[in-house]
Amino acid sequence: MKPTRAIVVGGTSGIGLELVRALLADGVRVVAVGRNFESLEGSEAIVFPYDIQQTSNVPQAFDSLTAALGGLDLLIYCAGVMNPVRLDEFDTPKDLEMIAVNVTGAVAWMNLAATHFLRTRQGCLVAIGSVAGDRGRQGQPVYNASKAFLHTYVESLRNRLARQGVSVVTIKPGPTRTPMTAHHDQKGMMDPAVAARRIINKVGRNGEFYLSPTHQLIGFIFRHIPGRLMRRIQV
Repeated sequence: MKPTRAIVVGGTSGIGLELVRALLADGVRVVAVGRNFESLEGSEAIVFPYDIQQTSNVPQAFDSLTAALGGLDLLIYCAGVMNPVRLDEFDTPKDLEMIAVNVTGAVAWMNLAATHFLRTRQGCLVAIGSVAGDRGRQGQPVYNASKAFLHTYVESLRNRLARQGVSVVTIKPGPTRTPMTAHHDQKGMMDPAVAARRIINKVGRNGEFYLSPTHQLIGFIFRHIPGRLMRRIQV
């Protein structure tokens, strides 16, 4: 079923912003949740300024946004933080911020959407994970772990909800040119508008998906590198 009403959490920047734009172009009514609400000024999206780290008010926000849309067919959780960390840096505040957005925020919003879709026996949940969640790379311990958590959590939701008529999709982008990756060399990274269109093409299809054959190959390789070798290579 083609969605007509969507909430995109993290929809005011990066891939999320492009998802909002693409959904609007497809005629979908969209709520964009995020902090950079200026990015959607003048658009047809309903913009809901919100700090994803604040989870206590999520139930009230979810109910009011769903009511404003007249229902809900699709929730995309696209919010994510990847703080830069040095190889000799173990910074708990940075790590806790990543956990708050990448893990706690995801659970807060997706649990509510799962409950809603279970009641209506239709709908689609999409979570934007990462190839970084496939292994524990030395460069980003907590970012990698947060995405690994997200992948397993969403797989569990899929196993619960698929037989109830609800589709649950995990997307694993590779390097994408967004503000989150601005501290890296972005040459050769995927354009976020291209990523968004490929993600939308997966809506309604249960499973885990990479966004390109290259990303899928990289994921396969990293999942099968022996731990002893992972400790030696610079990734």
